[in-house]
Amino acid sequence: MPELPEVETVRRGLAPSMEGHVITRADVNRPDLRWPFPENMAARLSGAKVTGLRRRSKYILADMDTGETLIIHLGMSGRMTVSGDPLGQFHHDHPAPAKHDHVVFHMANGARVTFNDARRFGAMDLADTAQLDDHWLIKPIGPEPLGNDFSDSYLTSALSTRNTPIKTALLDQHVVAGLGNIYVCEVLFRAGINPKRKARDLSGKRIAALVPIIRDVLSEAINAGGSSLKDYRQADGELGYFQHGFQAYDREGNECQTDECNGTIARITQSGRSTFYCPKCQR
Repeated sequence: MPELPEVETVRRGLAPSMEGHVITRADVNRPDLRWPFPENMAARLSGAKVTGLRRRSKYILADMDTGETLIIHLGMSGRMTVSGDPLGQFHHDHPAPAKHDHVVFHMANGARVTFNDARRFGAMDLADTAQLDDHWLIKPIGPEPLGNDFSDSYLTSALSTRNTPIKTALLDQHVVAGLGNIYVCEVLFRAGINPKRKARDLSGKRIAALVPIIRDVLSEAINAGGSSLKDYRQADGELGYFQHGFQAYDREGNECQTDECNGTIARITQSGRSTFYCPKCQR
């Protein structure tokens, strides 16, 4: 499932074709994805101007001049791609409609933005922009890891009573927004922290040290266009390439890349997800 860097990359890719531009027509080609689309979604979006394109955790937020915000979640296989962009950002003619093109935005500038989702685990909803922070999808989310509210003191306090493995705690979207399995594995590897350690047993110093590492890993991944493993593509259809720099994730059986460590990357299962780490240098 796309994590913060992938969603941010898609948002940035969509911005030139959507932000500040009118949706001439919205085609909604089925009644639902993970849950039903909002009532009259096509009509509510058609003719609306996208005044801003934001990201909150793993959600893309498209603010409209109608006073509503379109909430978009890519799910496991969802893709948003742009074709026919007159700004020259994307070099693709409009493709023929595909089987899983569930929502299509025809922009007044000539661009077409298509949401394709083969597995239909993605989702869209419309909410009052002024009340967005109280929306059931948005309200429980923790602070953005690249924002000012995510600090040493915050994370130390948030984890001080957590009797769960540190990896599980960092995956909790109530604690920090947007982190997923890939990037938590990479963060804990760089921090030298065993993913099985209970969060509350870590010293305040070790927890505080996670904050800049989290920011570094996410920033590097965004700059690389995210990680492409199975379904993820950028808005122009290209692959991300952060996966070529993985130090822990998906490297089971490979030599640890930490200096002066001759350990081997291992894989365990935590909460139904694969965890990759070095048992020798992550303590």
